[in-house]
Amino acid sequence: MPARILHISIARDWREVYAFMADHEKMPLWASGLSSGLTRDGEDWIAPGPLGNARVRFVTRNDYGVVDHLVTLEDGRQVHNALRVVPNGDGAEVMFTLLRQPGMSEAQFADDAAWVEKDLARLKSILESGKD
Repeated sequence: MPARILHISIARDWREVYAFMADHEKMPLWASGLSSGLTRDGEDWIAPGPLGNARVRFVTRNDYGVVDHLVTLEDGRQVHNALRVVPNGDGAEVMFTLLRQPGMSEAQFADDAAWVEKDLARLKSILESGKD
């Protein structure tokens, strides 16, 4: 699948950025696709959305800045979201690998990328304002 790496620099210690991002209950504050919130269901989280309820499974907390998550839509389609935080001097780089899904047009892929970039900008705004 075609892929784009979307990233943003954040002027906060990478460990603080990771701790905020790995707190799944805070994800709706910056990840607009989850703006309706997440509800815990065993090891998964349920995210209501326009396509129905999605089941989200996150990797366990780790020392590597990995916040990957697998989203399973109601129709059974699965989307792997690779999300990373890495140190960059006194700050952090947050990187999201966006994969163009089968059947997705170039315009839809561009719209998806713009959405992720908006979410990353919101994350940066929250973390750099200290209102986290």
